[in-house]
Amino acid sequence: MKDSKISMVDVTNKEDVLRVATAVGAIKLKKQTVEAIRKGEIKKGDPLINARYAAINAIKQTSSLIFLAHPIPITNVDVNFEINDEQCEIRLEVTVKSIGKTGVELEALNGVMIGLLSIWDMCKYLEKDDEGQYPETEIKGVKVIRKIKSRLED
Repeated sequence: MKDSKISMVDVTNKEDVLRVATAVGAIKLKKQTVEAIRKGEIKKGDPLINARYAAINAIKQTSSLIFLAHPIPITNVDVNFEINDEQCEIRLEVTVKSIGKTGVELEALNGVMIGLLSIWDMCKYLEKDDEGQYPETEIKGVKVIRKIKSRLED
């Protein structure tokens, strides 16, 4: 078997710059679930508050979960939700900022995924059908929509 070298990318000599990434994704839910969220009737509490904290925590834990990701200083996180009643979806947008040697795309994506999974967890009892399956529930459209790399101004 051929030896394969696995290592982190060496960023030692890279300049510290402003790094910003925004990622989005959505969770499709049943109409009754979206209504229960709007009315504050979810048994475990407010899924959007929980998802906000889960997303922020996930962002801070990214380098522990992705083996070759660098731990980076997070300088700001912005987490926003948009409920689309017509499509029965909750859209989550996460923006992560850092000043460092490597980008924050993984952190933003991780925040979106864990935020959406948190919503699923809190609402799953409403999403199950008679066989205990989730025929309508779907996490979709997770992607990076913006990346900025900018030199710091003096």
